[in-house]
Amino acid sequence: MTYVLALGTNIGNRKENIDNAVESINLVPKTSVIACSSIYETEPVGYDEQDDFYNAVVLVESELDPHEMLGVCLGIEAGFGRIRVIKDGPRVLDIDLIFAEDKVINTENLVCPHPRYSERRFVLEPLLELFPNGEFFGNKFLKSAEEIDGQFVRIADKIDIK
Repeated sequence: MTYVLALGTNIGNRKENIDNAVESINLVPKTSVIACSSIYETEPVGYDEQDDFYNAVVLVESELDPHEMLGVCLGIEAGFGRIRVIKDGPRVLDIDLIFAEDKVINTENLVCPHPRYSERRFVLEPLLELFPNGEFFGNKFLKSAEEIDGQFVRIADKIDIK
């Protein structure tokens, strides 16, 4: 199955956190990162009293089902020391499962496509870098990106894959 994951960090060495997250995903059995957006520096959304983020989107191939992939994402976050204290607050690493191909999932633990991805320029800009036509497995997001006002983003760096 092909997944789109969004990565974000604003605590510690943000570049290193993104690179290490990609490396961690690649260490998961039967899973590999097949494409990466640039790293974007972005202003916080939802809770303003924090440092700017580094965000990126990665395309992942895996034999894992969507709930297993969510478990991988949460496990990697925990391994990085992620503690959820303030909603939309500072974090050493956030990994959101944005798309699981064309699957629509609405369970207690997983909603996919991600319910707020279309409101977040920090997800949409990297998505458009990977999918310039604004579509992934029938999920259309070009119009959403065009409708967002504000939410500063700029390309800051590239992901280093080891």
